Amino acid sequence: MPVRLLGSPVLRWPDGDAVRQAAGRWARDVLTQRNDVIRLGYFGSYARGDWGVGSDLDLIAVIDSSNEPFEKRAVEWDLASLPVPTDLLVYTKEEWDSLKQGSRFFATIAAEAVWLYGN
Repeated sequence: MPVRLLGSPVLRWPDGDAVRQAAGRWARDVLTQRNDVIRLGYFGSYARGDWGVGSDLDLIAVIDSSNEPFEKRAVEWDLASLPVPTDLLVYTKEEWDSLKQGSRFFATIAAEAVWLYGN
C-alpha cells in the first residue's frame, strides 16, 4: 500500500526493491509456519521489473496437498506484511505437475518466476 512520507500529505508507492525484500521476508515467515510448502515465488511485473504505481504482487505457492478448493486456498495465508496489494495462487503438487503439460500459464511462470524457495 502507499506509504505517507514523514510530515507530508504525499503518498509514495513502495519501490520494487522494497516489495521484493518484503516478499523474501514473507516467504521466510511462511516456511516457519507451514511444513507443506514445496515452492514459493512471485511472477508478473515485480519479477519482470516493469512494475509501477498501483502494481500488485503476484505470488505463487506449491504445497503438498489440500482439501480446500483452489479458489479458497489463499484465504488461510497471511499476506498483511506485504506492502502492496497481493494475489496469491496456491497449487497442490498434483495440480502443478499437471500444469506442466503444455499450459501457457506454466510457460509464463517458467520464464519469469522468481523462486524464493524450492527452485
